[in-house]
Amino acid sequence: MAYSELIKNFECIRDYMRQFYVYGFKNRSEYDAKSARSYDNERRRIESWMGDYMSFHRDAGGKNVFLSVDSLNISANPLYQAFKAKSFTPGDITFHFYILDILADGKGRSVREILEETAQKYLFCFQTEQGLDESTVRKKLKEYEGLGLLKSEKHGRELFYNRAEDCIDLESWREAIAFFSEEDPLGVIGSYLLDKTQAKSSRFSFKHHYILHALDSEVLCSILLAISENRCAELTVVTPRSRGKARMHTVFPWKMLISTQTGRQYMLCYHYRFRRPMTFRLDNLCKVKAGAQERQAKKYGNWCEKYRENLWGVATGVEPALDHLEMTIHVDGGEEYIVERLEREKRCGSVEAMDPSTYRFSTDVYDAAEMLPWLRTFIGRIVKFKCTNPDVVHTFYSDLAAMGELYGGDEDAVQ
Repeated sequence: MAYSELIKNFECIRDYMRQFYVYGFKNRSEYDAKSARSYDNERRRIESWMGDYMSFHRDAGGKNVFLSVDSLNISANPLYQAFKAKSFTPGDITFHFYILDILADGKGRSVREILEETAQKYLFCFQTEQGLDESTVRKKLKEYEGLGLLKSEKHGRELFYNRAEDCIDLESWREAIAFFSEEDPLGVIGSYLLDKTQAKSSRFSFKHHYILHALDSEVLCSILLAISENRCAELTVVTPRSRGKARMHTVFPWKMLISTQTGRQYMLCYHYRFRRPMTFRLDNLCKVKAGAQERQAKKYGNWCEKYRENLWGVATGVEPALDHLEMTIHVDGGEEYIVERLEREKRCGSVEAMDPSTYRFSTDVYDAAEMLPWLRTFIGRIVKFKCTNPDVVHTFYSDLAAMGELYGGDEDAVQ
């Protein structure tokens, strides 16, 4: 089979890019899912889109290829290119031009009239053996109407189709679209719109630019559509712990959560089988299929919002019980910015002034272990630290002791 840059199934490319170019850094010898030829074809296909953003290093196992992108030097997310290489059949591309040319005069036509004109104007002239049946034409017209390319009006018992009017001046929106395409989780839509504009350069650059969310665009779009229609969703989940084995979950999706620290995207939902709210990472979702409408959407949504009140991040711990954590810090004169930072970053916690130089932060969360990286930033000012989860206390002090052995330091960093 000849090599082609076009793809039929984006999920295959999505998984391959993550396993080999984003997270895995695997080499050719480690690819055992399919044949070596499949590896070479997929590698060449991705390199045709991403060749300017790839690097490699060699080790004992061989050559490892990975993505290497400096966000300051790119004006557009390069991962969007993968969405623009979808394959199509000869009939798809042929009929695309037939239908748009037939309706170019602005006159609406029925399915029967479009079928007749296609046969008389095009198939007859080109002496092709390829034919079109009414069912195929009807399905294609319905697809184009869903994409917004066509519009339909009912006259009697028949639907008449015409080209949809496009009166939007994209050039006047170009800068806004350029910003949207890089900042919005579904920025790939903006990338498609930018392809219709004349100028391709952008005035925006980003110091911290999380581009990997682009690979989850199809999954995110399916979730958002389910949320907008109050539908449940069937998830196909594959995690590193499952070793490639897919697990099925039926949930009611409620809200998307995006980390400003890592750029990772999570879905907050109600899990029917476990009977409680949960979160799923989008890069672990292979497929999302919308199900029936949920009649108790408001009830499940309220449960999710109540659950969210005690989330520090997205982790829920082993059991859905709350950990109570308190941290007392000392603030010297002129360090009012520390108090301001506590107020700004407290999330679901509270800050209480014990005296002009002592403040206590307290919170109840589902998994206090998530807070450890943030708590460590106050080392040197912590007067007292306690948590109802003994593992969190042990980890905090053992990490502090290990850091002291490695670097040395103040023995009274934490009293």
